[in-house]
Amino acid sequence: MRSFKTAVVAIAALAATAAVADAKPGPPFIAHVHKLTPAMQQTMTGVSWKPGCPVGLDDLRVIRMRYRGFDAKAHMGMLIVNADVAEKTVRAFGKLYDARFPIRRMEPVDAYGGSDDASMAADNTSAFNCRPITGTTDRWSNHSYGRAIDINTIENPYVKGTTVLPPAGAEFLDRTDVRPGMIVAGDVVTAAFAAEGFGWGGDYTSLKDYQHFEFVP
Repeated sequence: MRSFKTAVVAIAALAATAAVADAKPGPPFIAHVHKLTPAMQQTMTGVSWKPGCPVGLDDLRVIRMRYRGFDAKAHMGMLIVNADVAEKTVRAFGKLYDARFPIRRMEPVDAYGGSDDASMAADNTSAFNCRPITGTTDRWSNHSYGRAIDINTIENPYVKGTTVLPPAGAEFLDRTDVRPGMIVAGDVVTAAFAAEGFGWGGDYTSLKDYQHFEFVP
């Protein structure tokens, strides 16, 4: 029964993605990986990165890439990730683009003052942010290493007990009611990231972090 339900949800996810697809193929996927410029390092220092973080700024890379918006149009976004997962990240997002999976926006958390809450409230897709694991004060999140990515945070909330982050994500707690931008088991998003060795927070048992993908070396 579980496998049947998973298959039904996955089919619904494909239908939701198709609902926002353009009639025309649009421009092809592109992505460029670069080291952080001195200006970017300066912008990040004291915001998303601070002395004492588990990775240095030289360990990070900025990816500028094309993504599909909820308007079905192509947009350019930016992710900051660890150098060791940059190419994996590009390949995964390339598959999302080709499948026309919609993404609301893609900006570094520095655009939100380094606030994870503000970034989630904006439905932002982001990666690097030097901060503790949600709900803790003494353990680094994998975001602090640039090896974790959060996608469409409102459509894919963090859920633990009665806590829903961001609060607007409460509208998407029914994961069988698959709408554009949602991530569910067996869909193109989980498959694309699994192929690159990323685990998905939707598979957690003590909580659900539907937006979250992380690579553990």
